[in-house]
Amino acid sequence: MSNQTSPAGFLLLGFSEHPRLEKMLFVLVFISYVLTLAGNTFVLLLSVQDPGLHSPMYFFLSNLSFLDLCFTTSCVPQMLVNLCGFRTISFLGCSVQLFIFLSLGTTECILLTVMAFDRYVAVCRPLHYAIIVHPRLCWQLAAVAWITGLVESVVQTPTTLRLPFCPHRQVDDFVCEVPALIRLSCGDTTYNEIQMAVASVLILVVPLSLILVSYGAIARAVLRINSAEGRRKAFGTCSSHLLVVTLFYSSVMAVYLQPKNPYAQERAKFFGLFYAVGTPSLNPLIYTLKNKEVKRAFRRLLGKEGAPR
Repeated sequence: MSNQTSPAGFLLLGFSEHPRLEKMLFVLVFISYVLTLAGNTFVLLLSVQDPGLHSPMYFFLSNLSFLDLCFTTSCVPQMLVNLCGFRTISFLGCSVQLFIFLSLGTTECILLTVMAFDRYVAVCRPLHYAIIVHPRLCWQLAAVAWITGLVESVVQTPTTLRLPFCPHRQVDDFVCEVPALIRLSCGDTTYNEIQMAVASVLILVVPLSLILVSYGAIARAVLRINSAEGRRKAFGTCSSHLLVVTLFYSSVMAVYLQPKNPYAQERAKFFGLFYAVGTPSLNPLIYTLKNKEVKRAFRRLLGKEGAPR
């Protein structure tokens, strides 16, 4: 009987070789998940409820918060179960997790690029910002991000799941991800590896290059500002997004662009853990702690400050 029809599904090894580490990771992952749910729900509700945050920047931020809520919920509950020692996942469960993981991960790559474009226009073309980044364009760009993620998942998920998996069905990861499932295959994976390489270039390298070009233009524009206060304000509008991009892309590229050796694969597990749990919990903190507009919106929500005119 082929693995694809086996009711036993797969065995997610996770960090089973380090039982003490698993106990610590369970606590950290659980706390991070609670922070992710609370922080992203807070940002999402505040962006929707407060008129002062009805701008393109917060529209994209609310999309990112919603995405992070869905992303972590697709994998963290299974991860917590895995860290408790229950490592089996059904073929259907693995398929659904892989599809959602690929779709939302791709969407986040595109969405962060869109947010970089928004910051570029805000800093480099401030007088034309409202004309260029109008509400219709915001919806179109957000739709492109979500549809691109869906298309990527529709293309890559079936070809990954059709691989001839080894009889032991032991996935050397804590979630069903493409690199781990390719390593599990006992057949020829050349096509899948080429597909993953092409997807990595289109979804990781190209968007990251566009983000870097955007910030190169932003840096030049900021350096041309005469006043120190103006430079600080311009940089402040971009620093949060730049930090999120750095954390997200560094961890994702460590997972998907890793060399083929055991040490790199073991290290990729920790980067994958941070990518799945760490960045979604940190994003709300990064975007809100030093954001005066969000703080004012929160005070308005508590009734301690008047509504914006």
